[in-house]
Amino acid sequence: MKARMPTTSIPGISLPVSRLVQGCMMLSEANLEGGMALLDAAAELGVNAFDNAYVYGGGQCERVLGSWMQARGNREKSVVITKGCHPTSPSARVTPEAMQSDLEESLVRLKTSYVDLWLFHRDDPSQPVGPLVEQADRLKRAGKLRAYGGSNWSVPRIQEARAYAERHGLAPMVASSPHFSLAEQIAPPWGGCTSLAGSKSAEDRRWHEVSGVAVFAWSSLASGFLSGRIRRDNFEAIKSEFPEHCARTYASETNFQRLERLVDLAKKKECAVPELALAYVVNQKFSCFAVCGAVSSAEVASSVRAVNLSLSESELAYLETGA
Repeated sequence: MKARMPTTSIPGISLPVSRLVQGCMMLSEANLEGGMALLDAAAELGVNAFDNAYVYGGGQCERVLGSWMQARGNREKSVVITKGCHPTSPSARVTPEAMQSDLEESLVRLKTSYVDLWLFHRDDPSQPVGPLVEQADRLKRAGKLRAYGGSNWSVPRIQEARAYAERHGLAPMVASSPHFSLAEQIAPPWGGCTSLAGSKSAEDRRWHEVSGVAVFAWSSLASGFLSGRIRRDNFEAIKSEFPEHCARTYASETNFQRLERLVDLAKKKECAVPELALAYVVNQKFSCFAVCGAVSSAEVASSVRAVNLSLSESELAYLETGA
């Protein structure tokens, strides 16, 4: 029997959103057929949400997703998430003007008149939130986006943006996309990144519980640290097979202990290590979606099994602290 795909509703988005989100960074026009087959596999298994960005692949990732939706005639069945305002140049990019231009070009690439969820790809705390919220509200009223949020925005900045929207009767941010996984970051992989992982972010996670702001977690497998391939005794030998930031971002004693508990519990629950790592993400008290960069139908199927795994509070606590 095919596994059920759990979904959650997000204000402004008409479709219930699959808790597993297929990342689109691996899509390329050079392998259009393979990319469309991957998206077919994800959709067949119940994934209806697809994460993209203006900067991914110089635009080709959005173009492949747009071509797939056009060819399959499934735009109204798909939740399109894309991001803009990434600081790709020294000039300010988290601005109303960049938001407008990036979104307009994304719509052309995606072959659609609207995106379901648009995210600021980075934040620039030197920019006031008011004009950004006002522009997002204008674009929402124009029908070009259904909902918006921030990727790599801190909780205080999201709170500030939501408070501004409330004071002025404007559409608020409804989603955040930080790093979140069982592994805590000891250093950011790239500049301007935020994370909800670890004890230092406990208050931020509680705020998400209370506010209802959805979390779209990137790097749920910690750049491969939680993939099941890495062990304490083989890490030095195989770390070059993973992204260069895997070691400097996740290779701490605390994370190796968490990894060992993950392996232990996966054996007891008779599931794969990366499946249990993804299950940890979607079994939180706050509304959390796992953004996964599956590159094959087998990986999609594994991720679907993961989001159907239930973890008790005691199992979550064991993974986090060993308690």
